[in-house]
Amino acid sequence: MWDDAFPSFLIGLREGLEAGLIVSILVATLVRAGARNRLPQVWTGVLAAIALAMSFGAVLTFTAASLSATAQEAFGGTLSVIAVAFVTAMVFWMRRSARSLSGEIKEKVTGALAMGSGVLIVTSFLAVGREGLETALFLWTTARAAGESAGPLTGAGIGLVLAAGLCWGLYRRVLKINLTKFFTYTGAVLIVIAAGVLGYGLRDLQEGGVFPGSTAYALDLSGSIDAGSWYSTLVQGVLNITPTMTWLQTAGYAGYLAVVMTLFVRGVRASAPKPAAEPNAPQSAAEKSEVPEDPAAGRPGSKTAVEGPEPTSGAEEPEPEPASSAEKPQSESEPEPQSAAGEPEPRPAAPLPAADRPEPQPARGPRRRPAWVVPVAVVAVPVVVAGVVVAVARPKPSSGQTVAVSETECGKGFTAPKAGRQTFQMQNTGSKTSEVYLIDPGTNAVYGEIEGLAPGTTRDLVATVAGGTYAWRCVPSSGKAVTSRSVTVTGGGSSAKAVVPVSENDLAAPLKAYKEYVDQGLATLVAQTRTLDADIEGDHLDQARTDWLTAHLTYSSLGAAYGTFEDFDKKINGRADGLAGGVADPDFAGFHRIEFGLWHGQSADELKAPAQALVDAAAGLQKAFPTQDFDPGDLPLRAHEILENTLQFELTADTDEGSGTSLATANANLAGTNELLTVLRPLLTARAPKLLPTVDADIARLQKLLDAEHQGAAWTSVESLDAATRQQLNGATGQLLEDLAPVPDLLEIRKSA
Repeated sequence: MWDDAFPSFLIGLREGLEAGLIVSILVATLVRAGARNRLPQVWTGVLAAIALAMSFGAVLTFTAASLSATAQEAFGGTLSVIAVAFVTAMVFWMRRSARSLSGEIKEKVTGALAMGSGVLIVTSFLAVGREGLETALFLWTTARAAGESAGPLTGAGIGLVLAAGLCWGLYRRVLKINLTKFFTYTGAVLIVIAAGVLGYGLRDLQEGGVFPGSTAYALDLSGSIDAGSWYSTLVQGVLNITPTMTWLQTAGYAGYLAVVMTLFVRGVRASAPKPAAEPNAPQSAAEKSEVPEDPAAGRPGSKTAVEGPEPTSGAEEPEPEPASSAEKPQSESEPEPQSAAGEPEPRPAAPLPAADRPEPQPARGPRRRPAWVVPVAVVAVPVVVAGVVVAVARPKPSSGQTVAVSETECGKGFTAPKAGRQTFQMQNTGSKTSEVYLIDPGTNAVYGEIEGLAPGTTRDLVATVAGGTYAWRCVPSSGKAVTSRSVTVTGGGSSAKAVVPVSENDLAAPLKAYKEYVDQGLATLVAQTRTLDADIEGDHLDQARTDWLTAHLTYSSLGAAYGTFEDFDKKINGRADGLAGGVADPDFAGFHRIEFGLWHGQSADELKAPAQALVDAAAGLQKAFPTQDFDPGDLPLRAHEILENTLQFELTADTDEGSGTSLATANANLAGTNELLTVLRPLLTARAPKLLPTVDADIARLQKLLDAEHQGAAWTSVESLDAATRQQLNGATGQLLEDLAPVPDLLEIRKSA
């Protein structure tokens, strides 16, 4: 969490300090002008700016959450690029304006005082609002890049609180800060952080389909750097540099950093203050980066605690000299009263005698509105507007259609819906439990489905529809599939995602190919177990350890068929876990029983019976396999489950009985997964063409890590791995599992096919 907090902390500190300085200048200017009664107007504007920023953040969060995964990537990438543009502009603006900020704000406040309370509210709102919007946008992008909000929000909160404390100290003349140096140093750090946000945004745009090259990596250090390690997490959280970066991501990062940092450094050098030619020359107010002091805190006219470059001596403005008597008007030498515009005002007429004065009338001023009305309004307006935007922007499921599901009324009540996310109430009006699918009748692609809809029940089916043709396919538990009439939806683009269904016939060819692979593997296994048995029979235990590993790896590469092997799997590869006697239990058999004996000093006589039992079990499986029921639906499931077991058992050494070869078993599991993906490749390529290149890269990454732990015939044991290497193996396996997760759903056998 804390690694994700630093960028937000820095942006909160910097933006908070900018906004706080502006508010301090506004407040101090009003106090010096004797207009304390106008301070509530400043705070009203500040309150409105905060409400606007928070409402803007809510709009970003809730509207993005309703988008599809691809649209979210494109939306997030676009806003990341915009955030980088804002931050870059802010960095350069503050570098130029740090010294003259006080003078500019004073000038605006003076003008606002002359024009009325509304203008003062608008002045403070505009001054603070820009900082608030920039902060909200940058926080949203950093939170999205981090994948969680706790760290970024915590960092931003700490930064804002610290900024508020600094501004209070500056206002009360407790602290001194050279603002020019502060904004220069933090600006350089923010440029580095913004480069990472830009790279992340470009990667999002690639994954959202806006730019190509999402699998073209310029940098791939995942084989040598663990993405889950503390140092990798820190670098990713602060700088958004990941172990794998595409060419576009790398070019954007390096190009932005080179160009923007060069311009920034050049600007800093060009604007560096030069030594004054005259040591006593006064320094203009525009060259001081100051907050006017609170009159209660010190003598008016004294130098404030917030400084730019140290002012030279003689910077104080001289007091104006009194005018000579010759310059005074002749009547009592009193000054002519003037209006706010500086023009002479007419003198009041002489007062009337008391007897001629009219009776005083009670004054009736304009009715004053309560003081709370304006602050409540400025908060409520952006909140209400944000709520309206979210309500309008978020697509709402439509509940207007109730669609019948049965053999005789399939699709009754179905009319062409509007494009977008829709909810259909599917009601089973028949007498049989049914499955129902929303399909494209031309391709049989499935947009939504409900399984096991019982007679007389109604369930919601949510699907996103776009321009195209749609129909319902009802499949009763016993009977033929029925397809409804089709309807055409116009407009809506092509954001609707569909899955081309897979039938048992589609999986027939992959199943046949994989069964041939298993047949060959079992024949090899039988021969290898017989060799192992001969080693033990002849008391050649050293050779038996080598031949044990060879045979065990052969069996470990057949993982997709384990569910078909029935009781043979327990006899061949059973574990001691769960057995009453543990490793001494009579039912403990197979490879792990022999492994325990070979690596725990048992004699050949003690191992002869387990070795012979293993040979018998392997031969029995080879004979039974051709007649065993191999469910074709198991193939896509096993593509994910084999490596789940690897992560759970092999990479934790949970199954190791002393040989220290868990990584060799993991390598065999990976080979078995790769073989399974080979037979499924044609089906996967047709349905998810971008999936397999990603999976292939993951497999190559994990294979490289495993190969590094294999020297000749020896394998590093899991217990001997250092923490970093272990994390790399777990991380690479976890990433591969994550990318394999869609396979079971993509290749699920659907009756709509």
